[in-house]
Amino acid sequence: MKLTDFDYHLPLDRIAQSPLQQRDASRLLVVNRDTHTFHHTQFSQIGEYLPDTALLVLNDTKVIPARLIGNKRGTGGKIELLLIREKETDIWEALAKPRRNLRIGTQIEFGNSNLIAEVLAKPDDGHCLVRFNYEGTFSAILADVGMMPLPPYIRRAPNAEDKIRYQSVYAATEGAIAAPTAGLHFTPRLLEELKNSGVETATLTLHVGPGTFQPVKVENIQTHKMHAEYIHLAETEAERIRSARVAGVKIVAIGTTVVRSLETAGITGTVRPYSGYSDLFIYPGHRFNVVDALVTNFHLPKSTLLMLVSAFAGKDLIQKAYQEALQHNYRFYSYGDAMLIL
Repeated sequence: MKLTDFDYHLPLDRIAQSPLQQRDASRLLVVNRDTHTFHHTQFSQIGEYLPDTALLVLNDTKVIPARLIGNKRGTGGKIELLLIREKETDIWEALAKPRRNLRIGTQIEFGNSNLIAEVLAKPDDGHCLVRFNYEGTFSAILADVGMMPLPPYIRRAPNAEDKIRYQSVYAATEGAIAAPTAGLHFTPRLLEELKNSGVETATLTLHVGPGTFQPVKVENIQTHKMHAEYIHLAETEAERIRSARVAGVKIVAIGTTVVRSLETAGITGTVRPYSGYSDLFIYPGHRFNVVDALVTNFHLPKSTLLMLVSAFAGKDLIQKAYQEALQHNYRFYSYGDAMLIL
């Protein structure tokens, strides 16, 4: 299967640069896999289109202000770090820009020198290993000097609003450097309305990493290697999902991160608790063991996320759905509109 099979043209003005004032005011394209039909509605009306019995599975990861801009001690040269994950106490794996200007031992100052990073290593994978020195609590300092790591296709600096809106209302477990964007459309009121109508929810955690931005560089997509991301599915939640499936309740994944998590935890056909990293790459031909329906945003051309939804709904149907969205002026990507694939 070729990379070019997952390409499409998207005008730049269709890429949402900011969130709508109201989360659930975004548009929703309902895609029916059985009838190959489309329906246009508003996200606030999603309850009218969900299966009669449904369990929504949410990713409760919380985005950290992982983007740091500082200056090299001594020269003042500008350096930007994107934190990926903490390897040991105060030692982080990070992406640096420009990386070539960093040497082992280089110190980078952030804020009013309240936070200092020392470069420990520059592995061959293009990342850096840095140790942070500070006084106080790291999370508090990061909240003060760090910025939300908006995707590169949002062509503006992050602002105070992004700290709230580039985060789902149910985000709880810190560790992501990108939001699971399908969840951005939910409001507390909408979740309460769905609960009152009999829709149940379960949660898991997948900390979205740099793989969400990693382009596929090989023409034969089957040779692409996914960046591993951490997943935690507790026994209590795994049991709820197992019980729901036995009872015939439809499992609705809220986002591609949930799909990858559930298909990792349920690779044998039975959902088990899971804590660890997964590099599962889902592309057309994948057999889905757990997920019955999917809520997702519109994804970049040639991306692994577009390949995943193409695997779930069929490449031809997804191509038609994207053209339908383009013809009806949908907003694309992280702060854009959504699809419900049934």
